[in-house]
This record gives sequence, structure tokens and C-alpha cells, in this order.
Amino acid sequence: MALTTAQPGRPTVVLVHGAFAESASWVGVIAILADDGYPAVAVANPLRSVRHDAAYLRAVLTGIDGPVVLVGHSYGGMVISNGPVAGAGVAALVYVGAFAPVAGESAADLAGRFPGSSLAETLAPVTLPGGKTDLYIRQDRYHQQFAADSTAAQAAVMAVTQRPITEAALGEPSGEPAWQSLPSWFLFGSEDLNIPVAAHRFMAERAGSRRTVEVPGGSHTVAIPEAAMLADLIREAADAS
Repeated sequence: MALTTAQPGRPTVVLVHGAFAESASWVGVIAILADDGYPAVAVANPLRSVRHDAAYLRAVLTGIDGPVVLVGHSYGGMVISNGPVAGAGVAALVYVGAFAPVAGESAADLAGRFPGSSLAETLAPVTLPGGKTDLYIRQDRYHQQFAADSTAAQAAVMAVTQRPITEAALGEPSGEPAWQSLPSWFLFGSEDLNIPVAAHRFMAERAGSRRTVEVPGGSHTVAIPEAAMLADLIREAADAS
């Protein structure tokens, strides 16, 4: 049975959150898309490793009939870059404050390619059974670091409900990325403290972005206060695919 019901002329929008967020971070854009008749799936990204998370995404895609627009935030960009396979129905990629790697690049490589990221100094590590490490953003640093353009109340809830990522996932290299064969769109904030804006501009240009939207003053989670802006970009990607 399909996860969603295909709608005539409407691809399914599959939303993939990144580290330190969770599926409800998409609630604003989901509401707008639903009003427009777009079926959507907000994937619960495991945040364990690029290969594991991309395989999980591929499994989700097998349960969706018809064309798909994949949307990834932050580390979710690593996942949507590695998740699509031939015949999966993916028609377009939308990167939202997200990593768009080439083969062999990791999220850590891209975040450090240009100066400006202050993420490392805000992280709180948790040692897991077996010796691996999960990473959280300290709750007292979360608002400024991750979501400065959301309200303090919103950011406080996001800080409490954030999902951790393994340290290893941030250093894992990408395979051959889907953006080399699929059209892509980019949206990011000029004041992103996780991924420097210079890195976003570089990745968008390298990927041949069909349209790049840079939001002045926007944070790493710019699509929360600017959900309508992201919905417009998703519609554009859907119409072009």
C-alpha cells in the first residue's frame, strides 16, 4: 500500500530533516502544501550514517506512487543527494540550508571549507554503548546557533525535541550525488551559523541550481519563519519537473 495518495498533476513532496531537528520542523511548509493539494511525507531521518540514512530514504521512496520532489535540510542534503536511485520517481531536489556534496565530500568538509561556522563550540557529546558518539546542540546555545530568526519560545521547544546525529555521520563521505543528474533548487539564510553562507553559494553554483534564494538575515532554519518562501520554491521545482 502506498504511503500517500497520488494527486493528478501533484508530485509527492518528501521532506528530510537534518541534525538537531525532527520531522515537525516542516509543519509550516506542510500546511501550505496541503492547502495546495500536494501530498507530503516528512521522513524521520535516523541520523546514523549517510549510507544508512540514504538506504532508509530509498525504502520510503519505494512506498510512494508517482513523481517525487525531494527536499532536504542541513545534513538532510547529504541524504537526498545519496538516496535517489533510477526508477524511484524522484524528479527534483530542493536544498534548504543544506549540504550538496560531490563524491568523497563529507558534511564536515563542506562546513569547514569557508570560515564562519560556530557549530563545534556549541555541541554536547553523548557517548553511546559501543563507543560511538551522538551530538546535540546545548539547549542554552540553540536559539542563537540554530534558529535565531525563530522566536525564543519556538527555539526552546526545538532545543528540547532535537534529535542527535552521530559524530561519524558528519565525517562520512558522500557517494555520487543525485544533483549531477537531477535539477536542483537552493534556499538558505545569509546568517547561517552552521554552514557558512559562502559554502551555500558555492554548492548552489556548483550544482547548477535552477534558482537560488538567499534570505537576508536568515538562520540555519530559515524555512521555519519563511515557510511560504520554501513552499513557493517547492512549487517551482514541482512545475518544472
